Amino acid sequence: MRKARKNYSADEKVAILRRHLIDRVSVADLCDEHQIQPTLFYK
Repeated sequence: MRKARKNYSADEKVAILRRHLIDRVSVADLCDEHQIQPTLFYK
């Protein structure tokens, strides 16, 4: 059975992007931490 896909709120998305753009956390690290695919990060 597949795991349900998590829906991120606008605030959560902003927090993730802020960590990437301001704190310079790599996309790979953020994707591992939040269990998302890198292609989804760029959408």
